[in-house]
Amino acid sequence: MATSKKRINISVSKDMEKALTILAERDDVPQATKASELLAQAIEIEEDAVWEMVVKERMRKPRFVSHEEAWNIKK
Repeated sequence: MATSKKRINISVSKDMEKALTILAERDDVPQATKASELLAQAIEIEEDAVWEMVVKERMRKPRFVSHEEAWNIKK
């Protein structure tokens, strides 16, 4: 049976391995599953940081449009 998952090998410190073991046992999932879930959360946090930078850059140059201009109202 084919899978869409990609196996990767990572090295972690003893403290990280212990934390991962505790979290996996708490959630009753394999360590690899917990590691994958945590990695997905970390990537989401990184993506949020990138979008925050984009928004901050856009907010530096306010682009306000008058009501008349927005609705093409001729004076």
